[in-house]
Amino acid sequence: MGGHFSCMLSKDKRPSRKNSWRAPKPIKGSSSTKPSKLEEELLQLYQQHMRLERSSSLRYPTQSSKQGLSRSASARSRQSTDPLVQPLQLLNKQEAALKAETKLIVLVHGGGFGAWCWYKLLASFEEAGFSAHAIDLAGSGIDSSDPNCVSSLELYVKPLLEYMEKIAEAEKVMLVGHDFGGACISYVMERFPQKIAKSVFVSATMVANGQSAFDVFSPEVITADDLLQKSQVFVYGNGNTHAPTSVEFKREVLKELLFNQSPAKDVALASLSIRPMPFAPILEKIVLTLENYGSVPRYYIETTEDRALTTAVQQNMIKQNPPHQVFRLKGSDHSPFFSKPQGLFKLLVEITQIKSKTV
Repeated sequence: MGGHFSCMLSKDKRPSRKNSWRAPKPIKGSSSTKPSKLEEELLQLYQQHMRLERSSSLRYPTQSSKQGLSRSASARSRQSTDPLVQPLQLLNKQEAALKAETKLIVLVHGGGFGAWCWYKLLASFEEAGFSAHAIDLAGSGIDSSDPNCVSSLELYVKPLLEYMEKIAEAEKVMLVGHDFGGACISYVMERFPQKIAKSVFVSATMVANGQSAFDVFSPEVITADDLLQKSQVFVYGNGNTHAPTSVEFKREVLKELLFNQSPAKDVALASLSIRPMPFAPILEKIVLTLENYGSVPRYYIETTEDRALTTAVQQNMIKQNPPHQVFRLKGSDHSPFFSKPQGLFKLLVEITQIKSKTV
């Protein structure tokens, strides 16, 4: 469906918005010319994630489609006996990577986010001896594409496809997708199954064959009170008589929706960095086959305090498309890389150490 949208934005015509919002004003400093301690910390934090992006992110923007799978090749759905993930003893960082089935980790952000959101995980993986890379998808992070002009899922994930094409056949990766990044890594699993050791869905849209990311929000698990429904603002880049070209969140509810358990400094960073998300890719139905997508072991990490992808939505996806194993990150909001970075890191390292033959 995404391919039917056209990008006809003129330089002097701004996209119209329904229930549009105004970006928050910059944080005011004191009357002195010296920046406040909070401003200095935020500046250092922003500069840190920009350095990580330049060294670890890839960017670009094309088109396609595929076909097959009636059901996933999963082993089982989550059981009530599956443990809640508690902070474990500190990892022996020198041994963590040595026990891993793969040391190459590729982190894929969710809708509106960018490679910047993974800065804590990138540092942790590097210190533990892994090679971790965060990708800016088209129209996200510091990628220069206009989100209103990203008209297909393949165009949206092109930076990730470019990265995967460069990986040698013998060097398999572990894909980690957050939020809409789950649909994105599913698309890539279908294209490059031989290059993927395993995939991890972190509070992510884990679609089944023939589904779009939009389809996971089925009527039986969505209520009128869901915060996500009330927080979205559609952007009409081609005018109000055409379909929306992107979607964004109302700034005044960002913390409540996405970062309700996250530190204030990370919320401030996200408020400065988050961008509108291309709308067409969300509606595009994905064809997944047993031979390709189904051959890659899948793991799901539930976030128990999530107000964007609620527990009901996550568990419904797991029921419809069971992964090999489900983990729960207790106390995490929709952004565990901010609210529970150590817990998420330990879980991901644990998953790297699961041998494929035992799955």
